[in-house]
Amino acid sequence: MTLARRHDQGAIKIREIAAESDLPEKFLELILLELKNARIVDSVRGARGGYQLRRDPAEIPLSDIIRLVDGPLAPMGDAEQLRGLIAKDSDHRALYEVFLAVRDAAAKILENTTIADIAGTGRGPKGKGRAHTEDRKKKVEA
Repeated sequence: MTLARRHDQGAIKIREIAAESDLPEKFLELILLELKNARIVDSVRGARGGYQLRRDPAEIPLSDIIRLVDGPLAPMGDAEQLRGLIAKDSDHRALYEVFLAVRDAAAKILENTTIADIAGTGRGPKGKGRAHTEDRKKKVEA
């Protein structure tokens, strides 16, 4: 969230991010490395170095971050796995259909929520990013 809130300030030192986020630096380093490998953040070397988002926070859906860090969006498995269970297990089909509906609803919310929305940058649905978020909703629904 620190990188989203301070997006316009350039690279932020890991020490500052850790202090603002109340996270141990070593743990944060692992997260930032994953985000860097996924091309969500860039690292900048030198005295003014640190980490920064590669894109505007209003362009980064929360679903991208959650999939990267936690894997599938829903705790009851990914969509393909659930569809397979629906097709194979007729005794529990109705239950798996509910799980799939929950997974789809969670995915829709997370795909239409950007990190700007939750970081309070004013660029999300309540601020300048509203049109962008509406465009993302249309893409997901299509």
